Amino acid sequence: MPPLPPVTQALMLICTAVFCVQLLLPSVSGIAIEQWFALWGVTSGRFLPWQPVTYAFLHGDFTHLFFNMFGLWMFGGELENLWGRKRYLQLLLASVLAAAVVQTLFLLLGGGRGYTVGASGALFGLLLSFGMLFPNRIIMPLIPPIPMKARTFVIVFGAIELLFGLFSRSGVAHFAHLGGMLGAWLMISYWRGRLPLGRGPKSRR
Repeated sequence: MPPLPPVTQALMLICTAVFCVQLLLPSVSGIAIEQWFALWGVTSGRFLPWQPVTYAFLHGDFTHLFFNMFGLWMFGGELENLWGRKRYLQLLLASVLAAAVVQTLFLLLGGGRGYTVGASGALFGLLLSFGMLFPNRIIMPLIPPIPMKARTFVIVFGAIELLFGLFSRSGVAHFAHLGGMLGAWLMISYWRGRLPLGRGPKSRR
């Protein structure tokens, strides 16, 4: 692997630093950090306008952080090198915001309570992007440790997230993951001129 490009490296360091703050400083003035910066439902009385972005920098535990940072390292660096910093950040922001919107709608429909944290929406956006740009690239995921084409990997994990979202009550924000994939697809489609307000066929990939 080449050295990590600056944005991916910075995001990994920021998420790790924020997680350390969560462990060492669980509350400010007696109020949990998650109450301010996690994503709460709009009817919870705790929703704040910056939460659809800040929730992505918080994580529930070390395993949650590890798998998200591993995915960011695995997919993010190459995409940043391909797109450049500006488009890479646009893609990440679109994924994070779309994940927040879908999760908020899910909560409004009575699909869950509590708050949402984690960069998983951004990670699933990167996963979809990688599958769209390099569909035949062979990758080796951690779970399951089976070589497969990137396109197959995206389809399998998208289907798993949909099934778990519909039938599981584990507390994992599966629809936020799907929302992250939707945000990435919309952004790439916009760049390719495939949406009504797209930039036309000469747009960069």
